[in-house]
Amino acid sequence: MKITTWNVNGIRALTKKGAFDWIEEHNADVLCLQEIKAKEEQIDKTPIENAGYSHFINPAERPGYSGVANLFKVEPHAMKRGIGEEKFDFEGRVIQFSYPEFELFNIYFPNGGQENKRVPYKLDFYAYLLDYCGKLVDEGKEIIITGDFNTAHKEIDLKNPKSNKKNTGFLPEEREWIDKYLEFGFIDAFRGLHPEEEVYTWWTYRFGARAKNVGWRLDYFLVTEKVFSHTKDIVIHTDIMGSDHCPVSIILDY
Repeated sequence: MKITTWNVNGIRALTKKGAFDWIEEHNADVLCLQEIKAKEEQIDKTPIENAGYSHFINPAERPGYSGVANLFKVEPHAMKRGIGEEKFDFEGRVIQFSYPEFELFNIYFPNGGQENKRVPYKLDFYAYLLDYCGKLVDEGKEIIITGDFNTAHKEIDLKNPKSNKKNTGFLPEEREWIDKYLEFGFIDAFRGLHPEEEVYTWWTYRFGARAKNVGWRLDYFLVTEKVFSHTKDIVIHTDIMGSDHCPVSIILDY
């Protein structure tokens, strides 16, 4: 099974850039998209259907903001929007798919915002989600959390760690929440397989950052131990354009 995550920074813009040619060729079983910035009725379904996908969308209430979508060829036995907390759910940040082997979460984690004003909200989201997932683990569920975490975990995960220590995305209190997920028992699947590799998934549009490879690794697959035992590889598609993020895929032997 192949699952791909991609912060598309606007699904309508992505469509106009011809990215569905790659999506169709890539042929993931599930494609988890973040920051779609569109309501259901604003999305052209034709390229989705032409690529052979069904879709499930969780838009934000605010127009042109946030939102997640799953495109899928392998039908889940349950699909759910949100995590049951209004202050997070109205921003369209979570889709949960239930498969026999695992619960799959497509998540657009909050950004800390200008002058780090939304950092407390972001940390509250991390805490609530971990508690939510903990209850599923207590029920015997295996879990995959994927999406844009809006946090680089370690210094190896961004080009300029020293100059970003006071910026959202690399604040100590943000990074500590990734630690808490790992301490709970989740595994950063990419780092588990590629412990020393310096590779990024996001580059600012400014300063020619992508051409210079001045980036951050913000897009992850955090998985429970049993799922990691079924993980064959994680591929970061740094050559795929269309957004300020690139897609990331997990290959499972399920």
